[in-house]
Amino acid sequence: MATNKPPTSNQPAHSKLVRLIAIVLLVLIVLVGLTILIIWLTIKPKKLVYSIDDGSIHNYNLSNGNHLNSTYYFMLRAYNPNKKVAIYYDKVDVTVLYDDETLSRGIIDPFHQPKRNATRFKLNLASHDVPLHDQTARDLKAERSSGQVEMTVKLRAKIRFKVGVWKSRHYHMKVSCAPIMVHFSSSSKGFQRTICDVDI
Repeated sequence: MATNKPPTSNQPAHSKLVRLIAIVLLVLIVLVGLTILIIWLTIKPKKLVYSIDDGSIHNYNLSNGNHLNSTYYFMLRAYNPNKKVAIYYDKVDVTVLYDDETLSRGIIDPFHQPKRNATRFKLNLASHDVPLHDQTARDLKAERSSGQVEMTVKLRAKIRFKVGVWKSRHYHMKVSCAPIMVHFSSSSKGFQRTICDVDI
């Protein structure tokens, strides 16, 4: 009498295939990561340098109801000191603040910055009927009488690095320029350049 043999399971072979694929993928990920790290360490990218080289306030008007109307001019300088790294700026948001209150917002159009390049931007921003807290309005009036106001300009950007044909993932960059002593248009005082803090 013939004995029926149970069907042979292909599960062990299937498990081996899954393990093999997982090992191959892991090795590829590690190799790609090591390649990027080696490239990064070889290049040794230098920190980007930002500064506000000029600034002034125009058309200033602070109403009795503490609503501010004003226009602001800033000359922003972005310097890429790297010999082998170019930068892609895909999004740049600009904010002007006084006493941590936002006075104006703007954007810088996306741009590409080559190696060893200094790019300057003329920022023209404005406050349109911006409400201020009572204490902020009082501080602003007091500083106005001296002919200059201490302000802050902040940037938030999405950037990518480019080395040869390789482009990095997006990085978030924060730039804080403070304190900026901004003169009113009627002031004859010179502007003091402000070096910004850059964090990527």
